[in-house]
Amino acid sequence: MSDANSQSALYESSLSGLRRISQGKVRDIYEIDKEHLLIVATDRLSAFDVILPDPIPGKGAVLTQLSNFWFNRMGSIVPNHLTSRRPEDVLHDASERMMVAERSVVVRRLKPLPVEAVVRGYLIGSGWKDYQVNGAVCGIPLPAGLELAARLPEPIFTPATKAEIGQHDENISFAAMEKLVGTELAHKVRSLAIEIYARGAEYARGRGIIIADTKFEFGLDQTGKLYLIDEVLTPDSSRFWPATEYRPGISPPSFDKQYVRDYLETLDWNKKAPGPKLPAEVIRRTAEKYRQAHDLLTMEH
Repeated sequence: MSDANSQSALYESSLSGLRRISQGKVRDIYEIDKEHLLIVATDRLSAFDVILPDPIPGKGAVLTQLSNFWFNRMGSIVPNHLTSRRPEDVLHDASERMMVAERSVVVRRLKPLPVEAVVRGYLIGSGWKDYQVNGAVCGIPLPAGLELAARLPEPIFTPATKAEIGQHDENISFAAMEKLVGTELAHKVRSLAIEIYARGAEYARGRGIIIADTKFEFGLDQTGKLYLIDEVLTPDSSRFWPATEYRPGISPPSFDKQYVRDYLETLDWNKKAPGPKLPAEVIRRTAEKYRQAHDLLTMEH
């Protein structure tokens, strides 16, 4: 994987031979045929559900390569959306192949479930706020007296509905998820999500990273077979903490975009679009955080 600093940042992709059918906060999705899509992870960064005007160089490549690493490690638990086809097999323009190198994948075209599969292993973020009010997180009661960032007795599954860009995902009860996708599928997703998180968190802990919480996405093929899709255990979909700096009672520093959020909190900004521009130093430090997380998790010891 090439050095992020040597890459020009990609804010938005444009591919001449394929039709772009969707554009998310980070990913541009193109139609290859009825069975396949090309997903390009750009260097866009969103904070407080607003896409910021400045990209983070190399971020999309980090997200793609780290997700591929986890997809491979979790393949024995659940199939995923990756295929054996390569982006260069479907892109005929050399400059376009170079533009999306290391940041794109050809995937199965699946029907995403309408819920985010959120797993929490530590008490932080909206879970901490919830716990302070009623001693529970998303209706799941927890022991009294837990501190900020405390490790939970066991990981908990707290699904959320997917929001449109610019809106916040909304936590829902497991019963509400059962109504959305059916009881059997809801139980299967919950079981898989907790197992993937537990395995990933155990591995990451051995590499010096605590995965405090994460969210997964799943999709179905036409036969109803379940697949893991989108991204897996990345600094965008998870909260990564350095294990050496963790202690309950404080919010630990992060390997993710928390560095950007902290900077934005110092500004007089209403957290609505358009987002403010980022100083060069914040961009550089954020790119370093993403790269460091990737290297710690994937480099051979």
